Amino acid sequence: MAPPSADLDSTVTDDAPDAYRDLMDRYARVSHLESGSGVLYWDQQVTMPTGGTAARGKQLAALSATTHEKLTSDEMADALDAAEDADLDDERAANVREIRRRHERNRSVPESLVEELTEHRSHSQQVWKEAKADDDFGHFAPALETLRDLQVERAEAIAPDRPAYEVMYEDGEPYLPLERLEEIFEELKAGLVPLIEEIEASDADLASPFVAAGPYDEGTQRGLSEAVLDLLNYPDDRGRLDVSAHPFTSGNQFDARITTRFKPEDPMDAFTATVHEFGHASYELGLPDGRFGEPIGASLSSGVHESQSRFWENHVARTEPFWEGFVDEANDHLGTDATAREAYEAVNQIYPDNLIRVEADELTYHLHIILRCEIDRAVVEGDLSIEEVPRVWNEKMDDYLGVVPDTDAEGCLQDIHWSSRFAAFQGYTIGSVLAAQLDHAMREDLGDVDALIREGDLEPLWEWMTEHVHSHGRRYPTDELVEEATGEPLTAEYFLDYVERKFGDLYDL
Repeated sequence: MAPPSADLDSTVTDDAPDAYRDLMDRYARVSHLESGSGVLYWDQQVTMPTGGTAARGKQLAALSATTHEKLTSDEMADALDAAEDADLDDERAANVREIRRRHERNRSVPESLVEELTEHRSHSQQVWKEAKADDDFGHFAPALETLRDLQVERAEAIAPDRPAYEVMYEDGEPYLPLERLEEIFEELKAGLVPLIEEIEASDADLASPFVAAGPYDEGTQRGLSEAVLDLLNYPDDRGRLDVSAHPFTSGNQFDARITTRFKPEDPMDAFTATVHEFGHASYELGLPDGRFGEPIGASLSSGVHESQSRFWENHVARTEPFWEGFVDEANDHLGTDATAREAYEAVNQIYPDNLIRVEADELTYHLHIILRCEIDRAVVEGDLSIEEVPRVWNEKMDDYLGVVPDTDAEGCLQDIHWSSRFAAFQGYTIGSVLAAQLDHAMREDLGDVDALIREGDLEPLWEWMTEHVHSHGRRYPTDELVEEATGEPLTAEYFLDYVERKFGDLYDL
């Protein structure tokens, strides 16, 4: 079954002003070069032999330099000026706005710095893999320090009078002010910390039906992942499932690939990771085909992207109605005899002593994020040296979650993100907050969403997201998109209400 489509044609038509068509032709080359770089990145993480890192770094650096030159050229500036003087409708004006923003943001960054930063990211990712495998933060520290320095240099070139961290943050969240994010973090801490404490004090004993039957081989778990992807209507002709050190999604509306990873003792880890990555892919696949290469044919921000993955993972695959419809399939693959309620409890247990973010439960997950953001910012702003990261990480894990990792591989080396950029973790929490708000609006529109989930009729959910989120691409800034989709500004209220109801029931609070 094909993914839902917004069925929107290109805005670059014969009746468009000549200046607009010239601008969009120039920008399409930039966009297609970036898509090509994405395929090389996917290959590096999934299929490339480890010895290929040096060459891949050079390849990606050359592509990034060429992309940067085309985006920031005088010819692009002239084309932007001409297009802005033309008579444009709202969608074409949005394309011009987005191209102008990218052009202005990058034109003061030296091409040599772009090339150096891209090559170093490729190198850093391989060093991170080696350091994590060997539990050796010292091996990764020099690469991390160089990456920090290069990113600060880039931020200072973009906006020398503004804090570097804020400039970096805007790479992923161009339209949600950092101050608003900080307000959301404070609201979540105020609501989540006491809820987690109540759960820890609860006598409720949730079921764990999948633990005792293990270990599960990779083939068994892959079969379960493929089964849920079939249920979710993930299309074979526009996607694929692979394995990587850290699950991720790469692609566009024609080719959205996902990866997962398998833990022998816990099949639900790969299962939820697969659904999470499908959520990212659903966004890419829901973008309008006809606008490939245009800004309004691309995803908006890391937070909006994460809202899609968190929606499908938490508001679909972690619900009791989902397991009422899917538990027999899971039992067939895993050789278990779990009930729907037992499976529901298994995927929603709260583990404050869990060390790993991507394995964290729905509540303590955000303490993992806040911890990373605090360290992230302190490193960028020079308040924390690279060498001190493991110590401070462990101290914050103890403060926030009451647990200290025995190794750096389970601690500050667990995430791949610091091998490519700083100020990147906020999107996960923004996504969870927005996912709950979108879920509420969807239920207002569609009615009995639980019945659709129980029956495995998930296409209406994807269609709703495509209509209200995916189809807009970058037409609206984040605050306007949220209001278009839900009728009100971004708020943490729905997320906090949702988790209080859900976990209050599960833990008899």
